[in-house]
Amino acid sequence: MQLTQKHQEYWRRNLNLTIVLLVIWFVSTFVVAFFARPLAEIVIFGWPLSFYMAAQGSLIIYLVIIFIYARSMKKLDEEYGVAEEE
Repeated sequence: MQLTQKHQEYWRRNLNLTIVLLVIWFVSTFVVAFFARPLAEIVIFGWPLSFYMAAQGSLIIYLVIIFIYARSMKKLDEEYGVAEEE
């Protein structure tokens, strides 16, 4: 099946969004955990930053990533005429 230029552009933009959000996910999950000891020296509200990121910070970042993806994909779907009817 031959994809049109419009389909290729849609999937390229979808892939770019996914890659950016996966990089943010990777950094917030693995890079922060890798640097847990140096981050423990930074104290926020009486707790080390590494504890805060493990307990709450990463979860907040995950929710923001989901929200951004859903909102961006809805906008992208509407722009390319593939949005689901409500």
